[in-house]
Amino acid sequence: MFSLTVADHIMVAHSFRGEEFGPAQRVHGATFVVEAEFRAARLDASNLLVDIAAARVELRRILDAIDYRNLDTVPEFAGQNTSTEFLCQHIHGRLGAAVKDGRLGESGRKVEAIKVLLRESPLAWAAYEAAV
Repeated sequence: MFSLTVADHIMVAHSFRGEEFGPAQRVHGATFVVEAEFRAARLDASNLLVDIAAARVELRRILDAIDYRNLDTVPEFAGQNTSTEFLCQHIHGRLGAAVKDGRLGESGRKVEAIKVLLRESPLAWAAYEAAV
């Protein structure tokens, strides 16, 4: 299996509902390094898995929708705890749609799986991985 990873970062504000979150129930900020790993069993005729530039542009486009936002006020997240794990799955879904829509170029259509990893700190991170 081949893989190619691109990365970027976001800064958000949010709060969580539930006693298990302790002080994180209050609005707080988070900075995430976001890694998107694309996987496929074979390369295209040019020996590419996916165009790096196209992958970076698409990841940035997806992140722009939540970067520097208070996620508590984003309508599509209403009623959700926007945990690191939840955000991984959200970004994965958007990247999967980009693959299917051909926004990562023709070679990108061969992507079989994507792994999205958000690094919250050097000591803690979460990931979501699934087929496209």
